[in-house]
Amino acid sequence: MAHDLRPFRDYDEKDVINLYAYDKTPAQIATLDDAGTPVTKGMLVKISTGWSTSNNDLAMLEGAGANSVANTVSQRYGVNANVINCGVAGEPVFGMTLHDVREKDENGELLKFNPRKAAEMQVVLAGQAVPIIRRGTFLYEGAADIDGSAEGWTALYTDANGDLSTTAGAGNIIARTLGASVSTTNAAGDSVYHTLILLDCALHADAIE
Repeated sequence: MAHDLRPFRDYDEKDVINLYAYDKTPAQIATLDDAGTPVTKGMLVKISTGWSTSNNDLAMLEGAGANSVANTVSQRYGVNANVINCGVAGEPVFGMTLHDVREKDENGELLKFNPRKAAEMQVVLAGQAVPIIRRGTFLYEGAADIDGSAEGWTALYTDANGDLSTTAGAGNIIARTLGASVSTTNAAGDSVYHTLILLDCALHADAIE
């Protein structure tokens, strides 16, 4: 993914929702980890399977990940309500993920056997509820220059990959920049942009106009 959140963050815990898992199986998440394209924090998501009183119980995840063994049962449970990354430019946004969704660490070791390290990495596993923030101030890292002006306050929307974009489409304003994007080079040698943003995934299009 082309997005991430840097350590600078300012938000209220009351604006964090912890009811939804990311809508991918453990095996699918493990494949993304192996490909070097993990599901990283800072993703804009929409509801895939809504929460209700009839499906709020835990469900067993079949296969229990990439290392499941035939003819055995490995119990691993996840929540039923799910979110998925926004897939249409400009569509309404439920919120932004605060943690990565991974199955493996940087050495390829399965994090389900090391919950302490997963917590230290701010990672949730497939099926676990991923914290989703509705509003706050964040230092956002992305592949695109989303504000070239010194004064900021550029309106931001989602693109088709769950990244922040200046292209409106038909959707709601979900954030505004608080200054110009600053270009840097990440550990992989790629150019990225850091932008301070004010996030507000409001229920109405003009809520932060």
